[in-house]
Amino acid sequence: MPKPNPIDGFVVDPGDLQYVGEDLQRPECILAEPDGSLWTADARGGVVHIRPDGSQHFIAQRFDGHATEDTFSTASDDAARFTEGTLPNGLAFARNGDILVSNFGTDRLEIMFRNGPSDVLHDTINGKPIGKVNFVLRDSRDRLWLTVSTTVPNWMDALSPTIADGFVAMVDHMGLRIVADGFAFTNEVRLDASEEWLYVVETTGQRITRLRVGEDGSLSKRETFGPESHNAFIDGIAFDDYGNLWGTHIMTDRVFAITPQGDLRIILDDDNESDEGKALLAAFAENRMMPELQLAAAGTIAPWMASVTFGGPDLRNAYIGSLRGNTLPWFRSPVAGLPMVHWNEQ
Repeated sequence: MPKPNPIDGFVVDPGDLQYVGEDLQRPECILAEPDGSLWTADARGGVVHIRPDGSQHFIAQRFDGHATEDTFSTASDDAARFTEGTLPNGLAFARNGDILVSNFGTDRLEIMFRNGPSDVLHDTINGKPIGKVNFVLRDSRDRLWLTVSTTVPNWMDALSPTIADGFVAMVDHMGLRIVADGFAFTNEVRLDASEEWLYVVETTGQRITRLRVGEDGSLSKRETFGPESHNAFIDGIAFDDYGNLWGTHIMTDRVFAITPQGDLRIILDDDNESDEGKALLAAFAENRMMPELQLAAAGTIAPWMASVTFGGPDLRNAYIGSLRGNTLPWFRSPVAGLPMVHWNEQ
């Protein structure tokens, strides 16, 4: 008989949530390390390192025009140049522990040393500006999977049921290239345990799409995984060790999981069919979604839930990232998260 799914019957009581970190700004993406450290993107233009003892330190990105590790490790604040408009979004660890930054403000993929000095990796593709860079994922072969939500100049205009210009690009030894396109506001991506399938969030498509990964990084056999529509905007996703795909519904704030069979389970509900959430979804369906409707739709636990990250020594601490929160709620999961590629490298 198949092994029972550990999430059967599991829901989170908001009263059981714990919190870590304080005064964070837009902690959209979270990286966890085996020693208990957490790293979050921060709207001040850098990352926050939350140490295992709970103390924390903000580290600002600095662009000083040098690209070698030696100069980066000795760069001074006086010599550094801060970049206006920087807005770190998706994060990943490079094999050596540096931080890959999908910068939603500067529209480029960047590399950041842990003490702040940074450099640009990619800001164009096919000779054109790359677009609204959202997320980056590194696989076991050191390939980078990069999502671009839209190339519409004002990305807010792409929050529409009629626009699907997002794409997935890949970086390998041959450089950067688009491997799949036509997505409705591409957001986070994840690979399954065997790296056979790439799972792609289509935020305004309100679905998760998966594609089979070829030996050369090509993507094929595109199909929807789970519900054809969540009737909600999906943001971040993460696999657990059983094969459930966890994620967040942003603005109608929920944590969900999709079983390997494609069944949707709600793990934590901070929307509860609110009138604000219903109004937002109705407006979107009619292509009239306005900022005031978005701002009105938000929970109180982690307003605009954006990501789920598994951490802790047993990978059973589930941390929730958000766009409007200033701390990280977390709970104990009944199943460990799937280890990220960096988990045993550093």
